[in-house]
Amino acid sequence: MRSENTPFSGGPLDGRVLPVLTGPTGHPPKWYEVPVPNEDGGPPTVYAYRRVPAGHTKRLGLQRGWKYAYEPAGRERRALKWPWSGPGGEGGKGAG
Repeated sequence: MRSENTPFSGGPLDGRVLPVLTGPTGHPPKWYEVPVPNEDGGPPTVYAYRRVPAGHTKRLGLQRGWKYAYEPAGRERRALKWPWSGPGGEGGKGAG
């Protein structure tokens, strides 16, 4: 597996550069979660980082890579959207 040195901004990892494994497309994952063990033995605290573009070149506007930005609210959860479902989630065009 290939890894890429990726900078982190904000949160407890601010300013650090860590190697992050890339996927089959060569990009790091969209979310990076760092679990920190709790001293009391309870559930660990999870810090979430979202992948954002690191910047763009001046001349052609090409993307320079990725960095991770801290998300204090945590990872956003989304419901699955199936192509055959309608806009209201009522089953789509053929229902009724």
